Amino acid sequence: MGDANAKEAVLLIHGFGANTSHWRFNQPVLAKQAPTYAINLLGFGHSDQPRARLKDEAITADAVHYGFDLWGHQVADFCDAVVQRPVLLVGNSIGGVVALRAAQLLGEHCRGVVLIDCAQRLMDDKQLVTQPAWMTWIRPLLKTMVRQRWLSTGLFHNAARPGVIRSVLKQAYPSGANINDDLVNLLFQPTQRPGAAEAFRGFINLFDDYLAPQLMEELSIPVDLIWGEQDPWEPIAEAKRWAQTLNCVQSLSVIHNAGHCPHDEAPGEVNPVLQRLINTRLTQQAT
Repeated sequence: MGDANAKEAVLLIHGFGANTSHWRFNQPVLAKQAPTYAINLLGFGHSDQPRARLKDEAITADAVHYGFDLWGHQVADFCDAVVQRPVLLVGNSIGGVVALRAAQLLGEHCRGVVLIDCAQRLMDDKQLVTQPAWMTWIRPLLKTMVRQRWLSTGLFHNAARPGVIRSVLKQAYPSGANINDDLVNLLFQPTQRPGAAEAFRGFINLFDDYLAPQLMEELSIPVDLIWGEQDPWEPIAEAKRWAQTLNCVQSLSVIHNAGHCPHDEAPGEVNPVLQRLINTRLTQQAT
């Protein structure tokens, strides 16, 4: 994890459906430079998996509202209770949005944010005007389907199979690099826990939640982007627009021939970028 006496640290935040092990090729390398933590967001990996409460459902003691406020507060609380020093947040996919929300909560205790193929969340209600008309038509049906717990659970278990996971990975990792049994297993095993389907059901809450540009417009700390050029889900054109239009964005590093998770698909290219950013955002600011 690194020098326990260091003045700053790094915290890695995974994307939807992943967990701390998705940083398998990064955390050991980065830990040589600074204390490096990884966290399981509530509902994923080996974390607790409470029942999901949707926006208009009654508040109960045994259910939580999965979303960026919940996860952002979880990350901020973890930093306060465990990290206990200024931190650089690194997030992949929705983990990037979580990092931005946590950065707001941490204030001066956050040295910066690194977004790796941050979720642009094109399915959000606020983005519908930019999407094809059929998306508007199908949205009510999709929400109604996911709202039915028996149906969302069935859909989840149908998707949570090694063959399906490997198929999705082939889309996410266009080069095919590092798609192996270890990767499939680290994504598959947590889906077999009793409450694993709840975070999947709670995904419907993300249809109306924070957008990354909205959060970045309110940040004064530096934000750096790392992007897989061949990401099939988060277009690099939008990342370039962020780099050009948002004052907090300091750099955009493009990883060629990589997709949605370049930190795992091409760690040999991503780790040096992260090491440089750690040096820039932590070491230099500490002097």
